[in-house]
Amino acid sequence: MEPIVLVHGGAGDIPDCNVEAKIVGVKKSAKIGYEVLKNGGSVLDAVEAAVKSMEDDEAFNAGFGSVLNLDGEVEMDASIMLGETLMSGGVTIVRDIEHPISLARLVMEKTPHFTLAGAGANKFATEQGVPTVPPGSLVTKSAQQALDQFKKTGYVRTEIGEKNTGEVGTVGAVAIDSQGRLAAGTSTGGLNGKMVGRSSDTSVIGSGTYADDDLGAVSTTGHGETIARFCLAHTIIKSMESGRNAEQATHESLCKMKARLNNSAGAITLSKTGEVGIGFNSNRMAWAYQKGDEIHFGIDPNEKHVEKV
Repeated sequence: MEPIVLVHGGAGDIPDCNVEAKIVGVKKSAKIGYEVLKNGGSVLDAVEAAVKSMEDDEAFNAGFGSVLNLDGEVEMDASIMLGETLMSGGVTIVRDIEHPISLARLVMEKTPHFTLAGAGANKFATEQGVPTVPPGSLVTKSAQQALDQFKKTGYVRTEIGEKNTGEVGTVGAVAIDSQGRLAAGTSTGGLNGKMVGRSSDTSVIGSGTYADDDLGAVSTTGHGETIARFCLAHTIIKSMESGRNAEQATHESLCKMKARLNNSAGAITLSKTGEVGIGFNSNRMAWAYQKGDEIHFGIDPNEKHVEKV
């Protein structure tokens, strides 16, 4: 089987001024993850590396670039899952951690739990020697401006930048190796202007992230409370179990969620046979994947570009 690393950079009303940065970022992320696989790394290594790349990129709402809570602080969520064993790890409401996805993996590998929260997650990070950053260093100028605007208007946004016109959030990756092993991971800064202590779907296995070698792998993005209520990632997986291919399962599940709860989202999906599913019912979602010497990418509905690497 040809390895694939598929990533997304968030679904929502992405303004034109942010499109180029997001396309560049998701292409870079997919390439980094794919190189990890080609160089002998595991699917977990590939997913973690791909997500870390976007956590470092101010163009995305994760890690450096995260939106702020009402107190002007960055509180982040992440989760990761291995399809072979169904083992998973998550963190929620963590602060001053450069790469929440790496901390989520440590929760999976070093604890008997699947999620750690807040101060407990940060205490665990210290015990594991996870590097922290100085308080406030993850706060960007754009994030502060977006919070200031939120406090004036009350309009919730996860997209920040020159023109704060809509919502987008969360980054994620799914990967399959030559042996059919699958993994998925997701990371987010959450909602701009959220209450202090708000936890999102991104940290919840079955909502933001799911992987099962017998079926497929999914990472989701969009309106977190809606995704959690619908258990979107697991709904897509169960749809594939019922016979839908990756594309059908992704689109049909998003449509059902929209019809039931009237909020938008997006998802990236890989089946156990390497089928790719990409779907969103928001205005835009940045995505990319590498397979062989080709990278596929897009951001607008029905848009797909292919480049040789």
